[in-house]
Amino acid sequence: MISISELTTKFTSNDREKLAAYFRLADTIADFVGPHCEVVIHSFESLEKSVVKIVNGHHTGREVGSPITDLGLRMLSAFEKSGNVTPKSYFAQSKDGSLLKSTTCILEGEEGKPIGMFCINMNLSFPFPEIIKTLMPDMTNSSMSVSENFSACANDVIAQALDHATSEVEKDLSINAKSKNRAITKLLFEGGIFELKEATAIVSERLGITRHAIYKYLREFKS
Repeated sequence: MISISELTTKFTSNDREKLAAYFRLADTIADFVGPHCEVVIHSFESLEKSVVKIVNGHHTGREVGSPITDLGLRMLSAFEKSGNVTPKSYFAQSKDGSLLKSTTCILEGEEGKPIGMFCINMNLSFPFPEIIKTLMPDMTNSSMSVSENFSACANDVIAQALDHATSEVEKDLSINAKSKNRAITKLLFEGGIFELKEATAIVSERLGITRHAIYKYLREFKS
């Protein structure tokens, strides 16, 4: 068993790289949930300056270089004894009295060694309609609305993407009938659809052209 004191002296460059790999995830979660969500990554390399990444830190008044919390120390101790974090989700209060719903995950390095914590704190003290508003679409920002095909079958993803590409090409009056298959294939290529194994077969059959024609188009696009 690794003691808490040993954690502060036995970090490797690989440990630091593994922690840094979660930084983008922290940004992604904070962006997804919204401005009322604080996301924090702690490193056990230095418990006195454990915060190595924080997004929306104004909710708890912390920044990079802030120390681990007392609850964080208790969670680390419990993890060392049992391999579990308790509680996984909980309610707490920040310094200014704000109600937070929080969750914490221990991050592991080589051979299961705990190297840090990934924490999410949702500030529930704001009026509920204000929180909900950040989770709803902003009708004034059209860039937030995108097309995405959700399916349990790869063939359905290909078919739906093909339908979308065909519709886009049909609406473009500058594309003549002879060039439509090439234009549709190009849209699918740019969307990465041909990374899926059955894409060439399905697209060639639906468009009524040979697989060789598809391959010819793809070679042109790649070059």
